[in-house]
Amino acid sequence: MSNFYEERTTMIAARDLQEFVPFGRDHCKHHPNALNLQLRQLQPASELWSSDGAAGLVGSLQEVTIHEKQKESWQLRKGVSEIGEDVDYDEELYVAGNMVIWSKGSKSQALAVYKAFTVDSPVQQALWCDFIISQDKSEKAYSSNEVEKCICILQSSCINMHSIEGKDYIASLPFQVANVWPTKYGLLFERSASSHEVPPGSPREPLPTMFSMLHPLDEITPLVCKSGSLFGSSRVQYVVDHAMKIVFLNTDPSIVMTYDAVQNVHSVWTLRRVKSEEENVVLKFSEQGGTPQNVATSSSLTAHLRSLSKGDSPVTSPFQNYSSIHSQSRSTSSPSLHSRSPSISNMAALSRAHSPALGVHSFSGVQRFNISSHNQSPKRHSISHSPNSNSNGSFLAPETEPIVPELCIDHLWTETITNIREKNSQASKVFITSDLCGQKFLCFLVESQLQLRCVKFQESNDKTQLIFGSVTNIPAKDAAPVEKIDTMLVLEGSGNLVLYTGVVRVGKVFIPGLPAPSLTMSNTMPRPSTPLDGVSTPKPLSKLLGSLDEVVLLSPVPELRDSSKLHDSLYNEDCTFQQLGTYIHSIRDPVHNRVTLELSNGSMVRITIPEIATSELVQTCLQAIKFILPKEIAVQMLVKWYNVHSAPGGPSYHSEWNLFVTCLMNMMGYNTDRLAWTRNFDFEGSLSPVIAPKKARPSETGSDDDWEYLLNSDYHQNVESHLLNRSLCLSPSEASQMKDEDFSQNLSLDSSTLLFTHIPAIFFVLHLVYEELKLNTLMGEGICSLVELLVQLARDLKLGPYVDHYYRDYPTLVRTTGQVCTIDPGQTGFMHHPSFFTSEPPSIYQWVSSCLKGEGMPPYPYLPGICERSRLVVLSIALYILGDESLVSDESSQYLTRITIAPQKLQVEQEENRFSFRHSTSVSSLAERLVVWMTNVGFTLRDLETLPFGIALPIRDAIYHCREQPASDWPEAVCLLIGRQDLSKQACEGNLPKGKSSVTQVLSSDVPSGTETEEEDDGMNDMNHEVMSLIWSEDLRVQDVRRLLQSAHPVRVNVVQYPELSDHEFIEEKENRLLQLCQRTMALPVGRGMFTLFSYHPVPTEPLPIPKLNLTGRAPPRNTTVDLNSGNIDVPPNMTSWASFHNGVAAGLKIAPASQIDSAWIVYNKPKHAELANEYAGFLMALGLNGHLTKLATLNIHDYLTKGHEMTSIGLLLGVSAAKLGTMDMSITRLLSIHIPALLPPTSTELDVPHNVQVAAVVGIGLVYQGTAHRHTAEVLLAEIGRPPGPEMEYCTDRESYSLAAGLALGMVCLGHGSNLIGMSDLNVPEQLYQYMVGGHRRFQTGMHREKHKSPSYQIKEGDTINVDVTCPGATLALAMIYLKTNNRSIADWLRAPDTMYLLDFVKPEFLLLRTLARCLILWDDILPNSKWVDSNVPQIIRENSISLSEIELPCSEDLNLETLSQAHVYIIAGACLSLGFRFAGSENLSAFNCLHKFAKDFMTYLSAPNASVTGPHNLETCLSVVLLSLAMVMAGSGNLKVLQLCRFLHMKTGGEMNYGFHLAHHMALGLLFLGGGRYSLSTSNSSIAALLCALYPHFPAHSTDNRYHLQALRHLYVLAAEPRLLVPVDVDTNTPCYALLEVTYKGTQWYEQTKEELMAPTLLPELHLLKQIKVKGPRYWELLIDLSKGTQHLKSILSKDGVLYVKLRAGQLSYKEDPMGWQSLLAQTVANRNSEARAFKPETISAFTSDPALLSFAEYFCKPTVNMGQKQEILDLFSSVLYECVTQETPEMLPAYIAMDQAIRRLGRREMSETSELWQIKLVLEFFSSRSHQERLQNHPKRGLFMNSEFLPVVKCTIDNTLDQWLQVGGDMCVHAYLSGQPLEESQLSMLACFLVYHSVPAPQHLPPIGLEGLLKDLAGDSG
Repeated sequence: MSNFYEERTTMIAARDLQEFVPFGRDHCKHHPNALNLQLRQLQPASELWSSDGAAGLVGSLQEVTIHEKQKESWQLRKGVSEIGEDVDYDEELYVAGNMVIWSKGSKSQALAVYKAFTVDSPVQQALWCDFIISQDKSEKAYSSNEVEKCICILQSSCINMHSIEGKDYIASLPFQVANVWPTKYGLLFERSASSHEVPPGSPREPLPTMFSMLHPLDEITPLVCKSGSLFGSSRVQYVVDHAMKIVFLNTDPSIVMTYDAVQNVHSVWTLRRVKSEEENVVLKFSEQGGTPQNVATSSSLTAHLRSLSKGDSPVTSPFQNYSSIHSQSRSTSSPSLHSRSPSISNMAALSRAHSPALGVHSFSGVQRFNISSHNQSPKRHSISHSPNSNSNGSFLAPETEPIVPELCIDHLWTETITNIREKNSQASKVFITSDLCGQKFLCFLVESQLQLRCVKFQESNDKTQLIFGSVTNIPAKDAAPVEKIDTMLVLEGSGNLVLYTGVVRVGKVFIPGLPAPSLTMSNTMPRPSTPLDGVSTPKPLSKLLGSLDEVVLLSPVPELRDSSKLHDSLYNEDCTFQQLGTYIHSIRDPVHNRVTLELSNGSMVRITIPEIATSELVQTCLQAIKFILPKEIAVQMLVKWYNVHSAPGGPSYHSEWNLFVTCLMNMMGYNTDRLAWTRNFDFEGSLSPVIAPKKARPSETGSDDDWEYLLNSDYHQNVESHLLNRSLCLSPSEASQMKDEDFSQNLSLDSSTLLFTHIPAIFFVLHLVYEELKLNTLMGEGICSLVELLVQLARDLKLGPYVDHYYRDYPTLVRTTGQVCTIDPGQTGFMHHPSFFTSEPPSIYQWVSSCLKGEGMPPYPYLPGICERSRLVVLSIALYILGDESLVSDESSQYLTRITIAPQKLQVEQEENRFSFRHSTSVSSLAERLVVWMTNVGFTLRDLETLPFGIALPIRDAIYHCREQPASDWPEAVCLLIGRQDLSKQACEGNLPKGKSSVTQVLSSDVPSGTETEEEDDGMNDMNHEVMSLIWSEDLRVQDVRRLLQSAHPVRVNVVQYPELSDHEFIEEKENRLLQLCQRTMALPVGRGMFTLFSYHPVPTEPLPIPKLNLTGRAPPRNTTVDLNSGNIDVPPNMTSWASFHNGVAAGLKIAPASQIDSAWIVYNKPKHAELANEYAGFLMALGLNGHLTKLATLNIHDYLTKGHEMTSIGLLLGVSAAKLGTMDMSITRLLSIHIPALLPPTSTELDVPHNVQVAAVVGIGLVYQGTAHRHTAEVLLAEIGRPPGPEMEYCTDRESYSLAAGLALGMVCLGHGSNLIGMSDLNVPEQLYQYMVGGHRRFQTGMHREKHKSPSYQIKEGDTINVDVTCPGATLALAMIYLKTNNRSIADWLRAPDTMYLLDFVKPEFLLLRTLARCLILWDDILPNSKWVDSNVPQIIRENSISLSEIELPCSEDLNLETLSQAHVYIIAGACLSLGFRFAGSENLSAFNCLHKFAKDFMTYLSAPNASVTGPHNLETCLSVVLLSLAMVMAGSGNLKVLQLCRFLHMKTGGEMNYGFHLAHHMALGLLFLGGGRYSLSTSNSSIAALLCALYPHFPAHSTDNRYHLQALRHLYVLAAEPRLLVPVDVDTNTPCYALLEVTYKGTQWYEQTKEELMAPTLLPELHLLKQIKVKGPRYWELLIDLSKGTQHLKSILSKDGVLYVKLRAGQLSYKEDPMGWQSLLAQTVANRNSEARAFKPETISAFTSDPALLSFAEYFCKPTVNMGQKQEILDLFSSVLYECVTQETPEMLPAYIAMDQAIRRLGRREMSETSELWQIKLVLEFFSSRSHQERLQNHPKRGLFMNSEFLPVVKCTIDNTLDQWLQVGGDMCVHAYLSGQPLEESQLSMLACFLVYHSVPAPQHLPPIGLEGLLKDLAGDSG
C-alpha cells in the first residue's frame, strides 16, 4: 500500500477533459470546394467521408485512407484580440488538400470559422505571420511600427498572403520551398535540395539555401550567416549549406535553431537585420569573383579541421533547368557550412521579378549570377590556381545590380559534440519554456534517443545578446510547454505524463478517465475490456515495471480495426476514450494552459493543466515569497505547493487559503496539527497526503497523539468548564497538565525544513503584502486571514512591535496572548535576517499620516511588481502634498526603498529626512502633474474606487482641481480619470483614423425616408439638418435656399396667351420663355455644389446619386409639359454640356474628404451612357478637389485621357492638379506637359490638343507648382501669356482664356514672392508683365519655340505690337498674385487707374476693374471697410465729372466722353468692392458688410435709373454681380438674411440682360453664403486668394458654352479656399448637438487690441491665426479651454472632423434650448447662497441635477421619507443634505466617503469597532484638510468650491473626541494605563483601546520614555478634552 501513497502524492489532476477534433475537419466536409465536388461525382460518398456521423471519429478515420490522413494538419495558437484586451480561446489553422480553414473558439465561446481559403494546388503549409509595414528598415523602428497580420499559404510554386484587413498578395517562388517559417521580420524560406549528384564538371558556386521575404511586396533575398571561427574573427557569408536545416524559429527572442545533418549537432543563431558592413562583405565577394585572401585561408583551414577523410567536397553545377515547377536545380548536400564563400552577385533571378520560364533553361537567368568558383581543396591556400576563376567574367551582364540581403543569422551556441552520435538525431520538436522563477530554457526533443535536452539561457545585462548555459537531459518520448503556469508536460517512455518546471520534476499528471499505463499492458496486443466505472474513482495506480517501448512503437492500424467495433453509440460521452489499451501516444498543440493528447487509438483529448493558484490572495503571497527566496528554493517551494494544490480532488476556492497556510507552515517547520488555529481548518474532504502524512496512514493501534488531540479539542474545553464538571469536583486530569508541558516541548520548529532559515524574510514580505492589501477595500476578507498567519509568526519571532501593530488594526482578531511555538535559541542563529528587515513595522497609513502632518518618515519599503499600489500611494502623496516633482521623472526615490535579495549597503535610516513642503511650482500644476503621472503608470478610476477613502482623498482633491480647468490636449485616459467624459471622448475621436470616428454618426442627418422617390432627389437630401436647424433656428431659410438651387424639377412657364396670338405662336412663345428660364437652371449646379460641399459619406457599394438636370417646363393652368426638343425654336447646339459638367461637379463635391473611397469605386461610377460623360467628367474634377483623386490608379487616369473626350480631360487634369496642390509632383507634371505644346521639346510631334484642355493643363501646372517659384515653369508661362497666333488656324480662337490661364498660373507659381524671386532677375518678370498690360513692341521671342513663331498668322493681323486686349487680364492678375499682400507701392502705382481723359480712352473699362482689384490686393493692409475708402480709388477726373446716375439731364461737354467716364467709374468701384470681399473673406466683418450692402443697393437703383443706358445695363449687371459676390465672400457660410434677400430678388429676374453668366454669379453668391451648409467659410491665405481669383474672375460667360474669356471649369476652384470653421458643441451624455456659450479671444493686431468676444455656438469661428484662445464658458457647461498659442493643430483636427466639440452639462443646469434664459435651473432657485433651506431638498428634484443612475437610486431608496420614521428621520436628513452637497458641488464621488465616515462614527459610538481602518481613514481626512499644503491651496484659490463640506468635518472630529472621552471616564483610563505598563487587559475593552491608540497616535509601549506614564495620560486627556 505504501507504494500507492507515494504514487498518489505526486499526482496532479488535469481538468476539463474534452474530446478534441480539429474544427476545420468538420468544416471541410461542408465546404463547397471544387475538388470535393469532383471527387463526390467520381466516388460514392461513404468512401470520401464517413456519411454516418454516429459512427464516430475512428470510423471516419478508418475510411479515409492513410494517405489522405497524412494530408491534413493543423496548428493552434492563443487567441489574439483586435483591441488588445486579454482573450482566452484557441485559434486553429487547419490544412487539408487545397483548403485552409481558420477558426476561433474555446469551451466558453462557440467555435466558429473565421476565414476559409481555397487555393488552386495542394497546400503545403499554412501559417500566421505578421509583416511590418514601414519605410524605415532599421532595427529601432520595430517597436513602433504598425503590423499587417497575415495568413500565408504555401503552394508548390507560389505563396499566398491574406491580411486581416483584406489585402491579398501572391508571390511566386523561384525555387522549391522545403519549409516556411514566420519570423519577427517576415517570412523565412528554406530551399529544398534535390538529391541528384552532379557529374564532376567545372566547380561552380553553390546557391544559398535560406531566403527571407520581409513583406509580400518585397524581393526574396538570401540569408547571410555570421559564424565565429577559431581565431576569434568571424566570417560572413550566404547560407549555402544543404546539410543545415532549420528545426525551430522563435520571434521573441528572435532566434533560429538549426541542425547540421553531417555533423549531427544542433546550433542556435540569433536572427536579426543585416548590418551594412556585413552587407558589403557579402556583396564584395561577388564583385571580386572570388574571396578575399584571408577569408579563403580561414575557410580552407576550417575545412581542413573538419574531417579530412571526406576529401574534396563535391560542388554544384550551375543550375541547368532552374525552374520553379520541375525542381531540377541540382545541388548536393554538402558537408560543411563553413567551407564555402558564395559569390553571388545577384539574386534577382530568384526574385519574383524574374520568375524563370517554366522548364526552359533561360540564359538571362544564369547571367544574373556571377558564377565564379574556387576549389575548396584544403591543401590550397589561394585561389589563383583555379582554372576558370576569371574566364567567366565575360558572362556578366553589365546592368545587373546585386540583391541586398535583409536578414542575418548570428551564431550563438552549438551543442557539444559527443563521441557517440547517431546518424539522425534531429530534433523533432523544439520550444522555449520558462520555469516558475522565470529562468528560460530552450528544449529540444530528440526522438530517436527518447531524450528532451534543455538548455538554460538568459539575456545579458545590456539586453543585447543571449547567453546559453548547460544542457540537461530528461528522458522523454514527447513534450510540450504549458505557458500559462511556466511548466512543461513531458511524456515519458513508459507512457506517464509528468509535469516539469524547467528541469525540476513537479509530479505526474493524472487524467480522470484515462487509465495510467499499468502492468496489463505488457502483453503485445492491447485487449479490449470493460470501460472503467467512471471518472471520479480512478483505479489504484502502481509503479510501472520495465520500459514499454515496444508497446509505444506499435502500429496503430490493426488496433483501429478492432477498436472501431467498440465505438457503438451505446457508450455515453464519457466513455469515448476509456477502453483499456489506449495510452498516450503524443502531445500536441499547447496553448496557454491547454494541451491535446493523442491517444494510441487515434482519438485526441484536450486537457487543461490547473493553475498555480486561483485566489488573488494566495497568488500575491506566492509572488512575494517567490520574489524574496533564492531561485532554487523558490522553485522547490512552488513545486511542493503545486502538488498539494492540484492533487486529485483538490481544494475549492474557499479553502485554498487554508491549504496554503498549512503547506507554508509545514515547510517552515511547524507542526500544523498541533497548532490550535490551523488545526480547525476545514478542508472540505480529506487532506492531501503531502501535508499530513500521519492522518493518511491509519494505524491499527492507537497512539498518544490521539488522546492529546481529544484533550486539545474545543469539545474537551467546553466539558471542562461545564457546571456539572465543577459540581462533581472532577479535577482536570493529569493529562491536561501534561498537555501544557507537552505543547511547550512539542511546538518547537523543525529547523531542517526547506524554509526554516528564511522565516524572517518571508514574514517581512508577507507583512508588506498585508500593508498592500490594506490599500484595496475589496480585499478585507483576505486581510483577516493573512493577519492570523502574521500574528503567529510575529509572536514566534518575538517581534513585539509587529504584534502591537496588528492588534491596533484588528483588535478583535488579535488577542494579546496566544500559543507560542518556541524556536530553539541555538537554531535562531541559522535564521537569515535580511538587511531590509526593520524592527519597526512599516505602516502605509502611518507613513501617509506623517506626510500630511509634515513629520519625517523613513523611506517606505516596497516589493517591485507586487506592492505597486503602495508605491503609487507613497509617490502620489509625496508629489501632491510635499510638492516634490523630481520623483515622477527619476526611478530611485528618497521615499521608497526597493527590496532586493542581494545584500545591500545598509540604508542610512537614522537620519530621517524631514519632508519639507516645496514651493517650486504653482499648486494647480502639481495637481496636473499628479493626474498625468498617475495615468501614465496605468492608474484608472476603478483603482481609485477601491482605495480607502482617506488615502484616496488627496488624489481626489487633485482630480477635482483638474476637472475645473483641464488642458484641451490631455490624452483620453487622463480625461477619463478626472471624470470629464466630454474631453475623453474628444481625445478618443482625435486618435481615430479619419472616417472611422463616431462624430460622423452624431452629425449625420437621418437618411431620407423611403417615401421620397428617386425623381425627388435634388442633390440636397444629405445635408445635416440637425445642425442647420440649430444655426438658423428662427426661420426656414435653408428650405428656401434649397428651393432656389434645385435643378431637378421642371420650371413654371407662365405666359399669358393674348387673343391675337395663334396657338402655334403661343407654343413658340412658351418655348422661348422656357429657353430664358433654362439659362438660369443651367447656372444653378455651381451654387448647389457650394451649398452641399462635403456633406455626404458615400456608400462604397452604391454609385453616387447624381440628380438629373431638368430642362423641361410646366405651363399652367393645365400643367402641360413644355420641352425644348420639339423643334419649334432654334436651340444652341451642346447647350447643356457645361451645365451637366457643373452638375457632376456639384454631385461629386458632396463627398466629404474623410470618406473611405478607393480607385475601384471611382471607376465603378463610370456611366453606361455616353450622354452622361460630361457629368462624369465633372465628378472626376470634384474628386480631385476633395483629395480623393490621388487614390485613382495611374492606369485608369491614362485610360480616361486616351478616350480623347474633351470634358473628361479637362476635369481630370484640373482634378489631379488640385489634389497635388503645390507638391511639384513629377508624374503629374509629365501628364500636364503632354497637353501644353510649350512644355514639350520643340522637335516633338505636334499633338492636336483641344484648346480648352490646354487651358486646363496650364492652370494645372500653376496649381501643382503653386508657391514654388520654379524657374523653368515661370519662364514658359510668362512667354505663354503673350503667345502669338500660329500661322494656320491654331491658337486663334479663344486666345483670351489661354492668356488669362497662363497669367493665373504664373501668379500661382510665384504666389506672394514679390521682389524676392530668386534666380529670376534676368527674366524681368514684373517689367514683362507691365508690358503685357499696357502694350508696346513685342520682345524677340526667346527660348526653344522661336522657330514656331517666325511666320505671322494668316488669320489675325497683329503686327509686332502686343495685343493688350488678349494679354492684359492675365498679366494684371499675375502681378496681383506675385505681389499679393507685399504692400509694394511702386508696383501698385503701375496699376493706378489713369487720371486723364486721353489715357482713359486707351483702357477697356472692365480692365480697370482688374487693375483696381490688383492694386488693392498688393496694398493689402491699406484696405479699409468703408465707402470713403472705396471712393478713394476713383481718380479725380472721374469723380468730378461723373454723372450721378439718378439725375435726369445729362451735362453736355465737348472734350469729355461721358460714356467712358461712367463705365470707368462703376468698374473701379466694383473692383474696390471685390478687393474688400477678398480682404474680409469669411470674416463676417460688420463694417465691410454694411459698406458692400450699401453699394449693392446703389447698383440696383442705378439699374432702374432713367439714364442707365449711358453706362450700359450689361456693365451695371456685371458690377452688381461682382459686388454681390464680394458681399457673399465676406458673409461666407453665415447665411445672412439680407444677402439672401438680394440673391432671391435677382433669382427672380430672368428677362432682358440677365444671361447665363449673371445667373451663375448670383447663384454662386447664394452658394457661398451657405457654404457647406454653414459648416465652411473662406480663408484669406495666399493660396485661397489665388483659388478665389480663378473662381470669381469678374467676367462672366455670355451663354452656357462660352469659354472665350475664362474657362468655366475654373469656377469650382473656390473649394481650395473653403475651410471648415464651424464648431458644433455636442452634449456628451445625449450625443446630440446643442448650444453653448464660447468666449473667443483675438490676438492683438495693428488695427485692434487683444479683445474678447462671446459667441453662441454652433458658430463659425474666425480664422484661426487671428485667435489666441477659445473657451467654453460656464456656468451651464463644464469649462473647456483650447489654447491656440501652443499651436492650432488640435483645433484644426476637431474642425476637420465636422467640428464636433464635446461638452458636458453641469449638475442642475438645463441646456440653452430647454431654458434659454437660465431661469429654470435648480441652482438658480435654491443654492446660489447655500441657504438653510437646503434641508428641504426633495429627492425628486435630483433628476434635474444629474443623470447618474447610482445617485438617482440613492435618492430613491435612502432619502425618501416613509410613514413612521421615528429615529431614522435624522439619518434621512443627513443623507439628503449629503447628497445635495455632493450633487451641487459636483463631487458625487465623495458620497461613499461621507456615508462611510458617518457609519464609522455611529459604530464607534456603539463601541462596535472590530477593525480600526475606518478610523484611520477619518484621521487621514482630517489631517489632509488641516495640512499645510491644503491651507495654502485654499489661500491661493479662495474662489474654488470646497471639496468637502466645511461644516461636516468639525462635527466628525467633535463626535469622535466626545466618544473617546466618555470611554476614558468610564474606565478607559485604567485600560490605557494597563496597556502602557504591559499588564494584561480585559477582553471587552480591547477594541475601544485600539481606537483610542490609533486616533491619538499613541506610540507603542516600547517607545515610551521611562518617565511616568501618568504624565502621558494627562497629556492625552488634556488633548482630547
